[in-house]
Amino acid sequence: MSATESLKPTTAGLMDAASGTSKPRNMGQILRWLVLFFGGILMVMPIIYMISTSLKWPHEVYNVNLIPDEPTIENYTYVLEDGRFYMWFINSAIIATATTISNLLFDSLVGYTLCKFKFPGRTLVFIAILSTLMIPTEMLVIPWYLMSQQFGWLDSYWGIMFPGLMTGFGTFLMKQFFESVPDDFIEAARIDGLNELQIWWTVAMPLVKPALAALAIFVFLGNWTAFLWPLIVTNSTEMYTIPVGLSGFGDEADVAWELIMTGAAISTLPTLIFFLIFQRFIIRGVVMAGLKG
Repeated sequence: MSATESLKPTTAGLMDAASGTSKPRNMGQILRWLVLFFGGILMVMPIIYMISTSLKWPHEVYNVNLIPDEPTIENYTYVLEDGRFYMWFINSAIIATATTISNLLFDSLVGYTLCKFKFPGRTLVFIAILSTLMIPTEMLVIPWYLMSQQFGWLDSYWGIMFPGLMTGFGTFLMKQFFESVPDDFIEAARIDGLNELQIWWTVAMPLVKPALAALAIFVFLGNWTAFLWPLIVTNSTEMYTIPVGLSGFGDEADVAWELIMTGAAISTLPTLIFFLIFQRFIIRGVVMAGLKG
């Protein structure tokens, strides 16, 4: 009996100690989840407002309520029945896809060369490429336009695409990821008789899939949503991309925000699909990097 009584305070003390250490930990987790929850709401709110506006009649557009009083799909019907929207959609798809493939090809080639080859001036070349990241796009618009005019690229796919066919950011990203490819793999492939292009394609590229996926997402989304340069370089409605075309849903007296939001909601679907396809490669790369560490 006395032995049992002597054990009770000890057991209670252990329980209090355990509860005392778990409460602060639980509170910290709750605070983190709350911050993430409200941060997620802030990130999603523009999308919710876009969808809400696309379901409103013109007289309801300036109402702050997120749930329309009289929801309608007439805006979607109007946009989808407008033949111009399909034309703009195809233009954006061609431009975004072509520039993405070009960046994956050329940025990875240059990044691999700068990483795995030693030649005079390699550091200067890399610094010159990085310096392009410091130049605002607005300062490059005039040289791009003059170049397009001289070569006859105005109002064409090539004129819209050529500034983004290769980027300094993509080169930097690929070079940094190629640093993680062991040189022993490269040397072993050379001993086996593979040429440099075969080594780049069959040995190095499969090892940097997370970087390729991230670059593909950035480039595709950037070109899909680009507005300033396509607006400047295009003259005809047939060459408009989706952002430029949607800006025409209005006039000086009024802007049809409900139609703009409807077109934006529809044009968001390809970007979401593209992201869902490639994000698994990024997640897999992060997991593998953690396992290696």
